[in-house]
Amino acid sequence: MLLNCGQPLPLLRHTDVPPRVIENFILTGYRFPNYSLWDCLLSAFRPTNETGNFWTHFLPVFIFFYYFVEVFGWEGAPDSGEPFFYPLWNYFIGVFCLLMASSMAHLLNSMSLVVREVCFFVDYGTISAYTVGSSLAYYYYIHPQAGIAETGSSSRVELKREAAAFTSSYATPEYSVFFETCYIPCACVVAIICVLSCCNTRQRWRQHRYIIRTLVFLLPFLISSTPIFYRLLTRSPYSTSSSSFIASTPMACFFYRHCLWLLVSAIFNISKFPERLAPGRFDIWGHSHQWFHCCTFLSILDELHMIKAEIKAILLSPALLLPPTSLSHLPGPTIASTYGVMLLLQTTIVSIIVWFSWRANCIYGSQREQLEKEPPKKHLKCH
Repeated sequence: MLLNCGQPLPLLRHTDVPPRVIENFILTGYRFPNYSLWDCLLSAFRPTNETGNFWTHFLPVFIFFYYFVEVFGWEGAPDSGEPFFYPLWNYFIGVFCLLMASSMAHLLNSMSLVVREVCFFVDYGTISAYTVGSSLAYYYYIHPQAGIAETGSSSRVELKREAAAFTSSYATPEYSVFFETCYIPCACVVAIICVLSCCNTRQRWRQHRYIIRTLVFLLPFLISSTPIFYRLLTRSPYSTSSSSFIASTPMACFFYRHCLWLLVSAIFNISKFPERLAPGRFDIWGHSHQWFHCCTFLSILDELHMIKAEIKAILLSPALLLPPTSLSHLPGPTIASTYGVMLLLQTTIVSIIVWFSWRANCIYGSQREQLEKEPPKKHLKCH
């Protein structure tokens, strides 16, 4: 046991911690990997090399929620529990789990080497779940034949006539096959591949782990963004004189900014700038992973604004709220097609995390016991 006599446990240099804990170009501010849960929680309020990593994803949870709930107060919006909002709630679940898992992983990873591995396995799993949550939102709010259930007050005959004209002039049959049958399954399969690949980088391929993790998540971005690419490469589905066209216009700008922030975050994650230029100077504040967190949240925020712009456009154009089974081959959002998909994905991801956690325990369990039996002498001193 570490004897800290009520005082905060000392922070260490990179030479005083196991090699597994060392981050490139970060020389000081390390927590000894035998912290109790209480010690980890308290470390959120003292300067360590993980403090900024925690707060740059914990505080954004509240910022995201503030902008997220705005949509439910819009005029003409259905109740928050209606099927129309199922995809949006799944997107919220993905983002919330991503931000919370990331912040908790950085806060709690000093409990042991095994816990450290499990924390980041969960982190990778929530990133993949977030990409599928985004795909569901794109599928139902941006895909041109999403099959959103009817909520407008127009007559059914008028809805059929306007929606039929829309689908015949805008939707392309060869792309409809992909969207109707392959889009969501592909997003789920790619998400699972990403979890497997990223978890593997913690047990092999260590030398190029940051490049691999960054490139691996490029594939789900490309797959999930296909409805947006389709929209950008074709004309707007809305009449230029309509209020829906005005509401949908910012979508492209938000998407380009979303991509820009993702690119900048990838550059920070791979380059390890600025700590690469001055090792030891950015150990506590300003190192690359903190900037990586900030940029990824800004990309999520622009993505949320993009989705909200499309939701507003749909609500302003009731003819596009296609009644399921009659005007579109695609069903409207249901519990099975939204929450069911996420539940199945999460179950698969949890199984993968359990497998890798068991392997991590086999690898690092003996090291944990050794650390507990033979702690460094400097940590036994009472000040």
